[in-house]
Amino acid sequence: MRHSRGTSSAHLADTATGLPIPATHRFDSIEDERAQRKCRLAGAMRLFGKYGFAEGISGHISVRDPGERDRFWVNPFGIPFSRVTVGDLICVDADGVVVAGGDHSVNPSAFAVHSEIHKRGFDGIAHGHTVSSRALGALGLMLEPVDQESAAFYDNQSFYSAYNGPAVSVEHGRDIADALGERNAILLRHHGLLTAGRSLEEAVHWFFTFESCAKVQLLARAAGPMEVMSGEQAELAKAGFGDRDLAEFAFQVLWEEIVHEQPDLLDE
Repeated sequence: MRHSRGTSSAHLADTATGLPIPATHRFDSIEDERAQRKCRLAGAMRLFGKYGFAEGISGHISVRDPGERDRFWVNPFGIPFSRVTVGDLICVDADGVVVAGGDHSVNPSAFAVHSEIHKRGFDGIAHGHTVSSRALGALGLMLEPVDQESAAFYDNQSFYSAYNGPAVSVEHGRDIADALGERNAILLRHHGLLTAGRSLEEAVHWFFTFESCAKVQLLARAAGPMEVMSGEQAELAKAGFGDRDLAEFAFQVLWEEIVHEQPDLLDE
């Protein structure tokens, strides 16, 4: 068995974390994979709506098309997260042209930023102007390893302090992509939070986790001095809570929740 501590026991699964995480699904065709990505994307948007991550017209989630790798699917401009369906999703090409999907336009910020980050190899991206992350950014802070969940971002986050107005230019998006690098999260001061992953599921899980960890850190700082993990403890926690397969499976649990509660999200 393989897991972080190198021991073996009957109750541990043969995965990096020792948890019984299912193997990655294999698709029979590009069309099947595209269909699943679109369903998961619509579900992610409904989850953002349910958990209060919406802020007017702001925020966007995207997933790269599995066939046309220079294109990505994203929520259309002006439709609330809480009402997006699979049929509403739009596909945008490398020039920012909507080439498939619904009849709506793309948010200029979604194209400017997401297009540049997708070019760096990330398949999934989530961005929102959430309360706790914005508050943390206003303090000029990043997440500290105050618990297991926040340790997932130990040496795995960036802070972007520049602000030159809304990110609607490709140059601005490229600057943010450079600052993100190969990390899974970037806190944009005076703006919001962006997370990225090898999949949509991973990126959305990181977003949920970062936002909740930001809230915990703000509460802890307000209550008194914090006791954070040592570097060794943070690395141990990160090996489990920062695992990519675990992140994808954690999203799957949320997706099952939202598709049961709001099955109309699958409408095409």
